[in-house]
Amino acid sequence: MKHQGSCHCGAIAFELEGDITEAADCNCSMCRRRGALLWFGPREALVLSTPESALSTYTFNKHHIQHHFCATCGISPFGEADHPRTGARTIAVNLRCLPGVDLKALKISEFDGAAL
Repeated sequence: MKHQGSCHCGAIAFELEGDITEAADCNCSMCRRRGALLWFGPREALVLSTPESALSTYTFNKHHIQHHFCATCGISPFGEADHPRTGARTIAVNLRCLPGVDLKALKISEFDGAAL
């Protein structure tokens, strides 16, 4: 299924292909502060509708994950990194940036990102 997503102001917009039935509530210092509910998938599932130059990026700790955000409105729609076990490029999409996804219908699991 295709989903449309964006930051608040629309400077970052994207289309996501995936079956979204679950979300992860990560407790790392970044996700805890921004209140993200995450869906993980392959990087090729996300296609930007806006120029890549609209992305600002923040890294911290081991600098493995690129946390993308909008410099205008500050919203963080997704991050990406190489999967630690497989090496495949992986995305973590903030489902709160996809207005068509019913968050109440999802199975939400805790993810211990603070331990990484």
